[in-house]
Amino acid sequence: MEHKDPLATTALPGIDPGKEDEAPVSQDLNGSSAQDSAKKFLILVVDDSADNVAMLSLDLQQQGYRVVTATNGEEAISVASYTLPDLILMDISMPRLDGLGATRKIREKDTLRDVPVIAVTAFGTEGFQRAAYDVGVSGYLTKPIDFSRMHQLVARLLSPGGAGNLTGP
Repeated sequence: MEHKDPLATTALPGIDPGKEDEAPVSQDLNGSSAQDSAKKFLILVVDDSADNVAMLSLDLQQQGYRVVTATNGEEAISVASYTLPDLILMDISMPRLDGLGATRKIREKDTLRDVPVIAVTAFGTEGFQRAAYDVGVSGYLTKPIDFSRMHQLVARLLSPGGAGNLTGP
């Protein structure tokens, strides 16, 4: 398997992302793979822990997604504004600007208003979940991450008709 840089900004204009990962993938009835359809999607991973950024980024890249990263809420807003990701995985507890504040600011931008944001946090209480949904998150994952659940949630939010929420068809 080719080495993947977890902090790579493979989707930035003018940067050649290089050769795609050639891991074997399953194909659907039309002969296209889930990884092929994922390649067109860009996901922004936001977390102040380098380990979490690396873990999430590498997993998403193995699924065929392009990934950009940020380490705090302010950086998340800048990177999102520049790259216009298809989905954002947002840690809640971060320095400078937490994930709730960053999501609130992202929702104020016309170009980012409809981008699904998945809250990723160690806080699983109902109060934190309610606060996250109140600022506009589309999904909520608790740490440690259940990767199978994350893959399903990401695929659902990026699917046609998913429309960035969990209430679609």
